[in-house]
Amino acid sequence: MSRITRGAAVLVAAVLALTACGGGNDDDPLGGGDKGGGKIVVGGADFPESGLIGEIYAQALEAKGVQVERKFGIGSREVYMKQVESGAIQVFPEYNGALLAYLDKTDAATTKDQVDAALKQKLPGDLTILDPAQAEDKDTLAVTSETASKYKLTSIADLKPVAGQLVLGGPPEFKTRKQGVIGLQDVYGLKFKEFKSLDTAGPITVSNLKSGKIQVANLFSTDAAIKKNSFVGLTDPQNVFGAQNVVPLVNKTKVDATAQAALNAVSAKLTTDGLLAMNTEMADKKTDPATVAKNWLSQNGLG
Repeated sequence: MSRITRGAAVLVAAVLALTACGGGNDDDPLGGGDKGGGKIVVGGADFPESGLIGEIYAQALEAKGVQVERKFGIGSREVYMKQVESGAIQVFPEYNGALLAYLDKTDAATTKDQVDAALKQKLPGDLTILDPAQAEDKDTLAVTSETASKYKLTSIADLKPVAGQLVLGGPPEFKTRKQGVIGLQDVYGLKFKEFKSLDTAGPITVSNLKSGKIQVANLFSTDAAIKKNSFVGLTDPQNVFGAQNVVPLVNKTKVDATAQAALNAVSAKLTTDGLLAMNTEMADKKTDPATVAKNWLSQNGLG
């Protein structure tokens, strides 16, 4: 569920990430110590979207004359957080809600402003977040365009009169989570006809939604399957699914005003729809992330 677990990896992945980046090399940010020779090291986690956003950050910095080194494919938040804190990695694409949950699982913040305020208080040492993007990659409820049209659905609240006629599908744990069936019932008053346990926003869920075996699906908001299948992601005005805005995590002692301005300019332009379109291009056309990033930056006047 959400980016709390999407970027996490088992211990083996963490070890492999460290091994792949080498050990003891003075230019290696995962080797410990800030020895990048004035370069800004931009990191990325081990899933395609994180690498894409990292590449966007890197190229945006390069467009402002900043020297950049890339360290993508890092599997574990436990690994990369230590590296950002030490200054070995200076910029990392994060999701504000997932980052807050990592720092404090008990924090009840849900809106973007609440989450960002909490993060600025709880981030360790020299770490801070810059401006959050409008783009979010979060849990959402999706329906087919036919279902949206039939019941005039644009938001989760619109489901209340018809939920009893509809089958909801998602991973097993979705049934018992506050950011799931429990919260949907408590906040929106939704009581679905049935809950069907499927995979985590994956091909089984997509197939069931397409075939009509379920009418409402738990997917991620920037999943390429939404655009590819013309699904409709329903808005969440009551924030059952807490904020998961894309945000640059930086070591503020290593990232100067020029670099911060370049990263904030990316955030000002990056939308959920834009991120969805880029994910779809990578998934369907197998376009290289560097090319996707370059095109997006050019289209938005940042290249």
